[in-house]
Amino acid sequence: MRLFDLIPAQFRIAVVGGLLLMVAAGSAALAWTAQDWRYGRVLERQARLQADTLNEISKASADLQRIEQEKRLALELRLQNKDETHHKELTDEQTKQARLRDRLATADLRLSAVLAATETTGNCAMPTTPASGRVVHGTTRAQLDPAHAQRIIGITDAGDQGLIALKACQAYVTTISLRHHE
Repeated sequence: MRLFDLIPAQFRIAVVGGLLLMVAAGSAALAWTAQDWRYGRVLERQARLQADTLNEISKASADLQRIEQEKRLALELRLQNKDETHHKELTDEQTKQARLRDRLATADLRLSAVLAATETTGNCAMPTTPASGRVVHGTTRAQLDPAHAQRIIGITDAGDQGLIALKACQAYVTTISLRHHE
């Protein structure tokens, strides 16, 4: 005789029901475990993909930042070279003007101006024939007073410096404009 036969019928249903419930619970627990394992793999793969994407974005950002920094450094070098060139041109021009002023002050050099029209018949004090020691032939010239010559040289000096500064500003703007179009 079997053990199951010794159990009364109402308890048999309860035992079978309990066994079925335990099998169903075990099956459900096994299903939940399998589902958890599958979702865990999916979430792990998604996390890995997200980490890889973030890593690629970080690398691209670092590369872009490095490229922009190299461009900025190249621009700064070009601007520095242009500034040095401008400074040299300005210094050379100032030196040239200072020498010219010194030569005018020592009467080593005299400025003269071509006269627009000369009178040949009036009471003009200018000689019509070349004087001895004069090398310029042709139009009549008048020598300027050294003080006036100094003022003229000062005006041309300021004008030359202004032109050099304008050229430097134009080069700067051109260089900066080219940087923004890259």
